[in-house]
Amino acid sequence: MSNIKQEPVHAGEFLLSEGAGKISREAINVVAGPAVMAGQVLGMVAATGEFAPYNPAAEDGSENAACILFASLGESDVTRRGRAVVRLAEVSEVLLTGLDPDAEKALAANFIIVR
Repeated sequence: MSNIKQEPVHAGEFLLSEGAGKISREAINVVAGPAVMAGQVLGMVAATGEFAPYNPAAEDGSENAACILFASLGESDVTRRGRAVVRLAEVSEVLLTGLDPDAEKALAANFIIVR
């Protein structure tokens, strides 16, 4: 039996490049719930303005990819404060969670280019 551990994506590890300074990032509110890892594609819940993991089957706004979580957040019963890449960046496809062709197209509209 082996004890192989898999290391999670580190904060910002998915970034290949971003705009000068911190222009690519914003502070965001993330819905309460299970832990969310860095590199998770997020959509905005229209009713609250909070971000949730992108879910193409949802009907609350989170079905529209809007940004990528910069650093992991632990499980919480309350809204969490986080950082997200929201514009002007190139990102590594293999380090993203929740990406599909529709999300890739939506992110590109915010100048977040998947490589």
